[in-house]
Amino acid sequence: MSYADKVFIDMCKDILENGTSTEGEKVRPHWPDGTPAYTIKKFGVVNRYDLREEFPILTLRKTALKSATDEMLWIWQQKSNNVHDLHSHIWDEWADPDGSIGKAYGYQMGVKHQYKEGMMDQVDRVIYDLKNNPFSRRIMTNIYNHADLHEMNLYPCAYSMTFNVTQRPGEDKLTLNAILNQRSQDVLAANNWNVVQYSVLVHMLAQVCDMNVGEFVHVIADAHIYDRHVPIIKELIQREPLPAPKFTLNPDIHDFYQFTRNDVSLEGYETHPQITDIPIAI
Repeated sequence: MSYADKVFIDMCKDILENGTSTEGEKVRPHWPDGTPAYTIKKFGVVNRYDLREEFPILTLRKTALKSATDEMLWIWQQKSNNVHDLHSHIWDEWADPDGSIGKAYGYQMGVKHQYKEGMMDQVDRVIYDLKNNPFSRRIMTNIYNHADLHEMNLYPCAYSMTFNVTQRPGEDKLTLNAILNQRSQDVLAANNWNVVQYSVLVHMLAQVCDMNVGEFVHVIADAHIYDRHVPIIKELIQREPLPAPKFTLNPDIHDFYQFTRNDVSLEGYETHPQITDIPIAI
């Protein structure tokens, strides 16, 4: 049984059984037909995944590994805020006529800041510290920049990564662990997508910094299931989890900026039928 499936099923059951509804409240999200998009929500969800044990991808339905990786690299590697640089259309709803999503996501990752060691953006600073100050407790990124929020077409949902390195007894290599902080998440549409993306990121950074992967911890302040997603979720979590696949990252890449979406692959990835035409609140 895939551990990611178990985590997802338990989380969804908890939200449905113990969450609170926003029905009747003043909410920002709406459906394309203009109807308010209400949710059942749970505050402060924390899920932990040991990346040494297995790669946390759902088998209840397919998660597109390469597309998820592509979006992560769009933000972390290309540091782009233009949807024309993506190979998918998941950001089209928030793009202006030129394809820009404003000063959001990749834009923030590309801004250079002054450090004692010189000018670096947040990604290069993380890589620098992992290689030179691995036991620092200050290795983190944050793209929720209040000064630029008014110029973002969507406020960042997954906004901060904190990296923490440990030395396991009897091992020569260090172990890279990470926490993703997320202010809000559409559980059906985005939960495993984000888990997969940032698990890939931890694998990539560990490889380029000559470390082993460790734990990935996902902290969600507002984990919610939209009203029109409830029947889909109920059907989805009745499915029987399948064995987790084996994740492979191209071992020849040792420069983070050389990775592509084609450098990730899964062996033995069998899933239940995909769910199509999921309504997305905007």
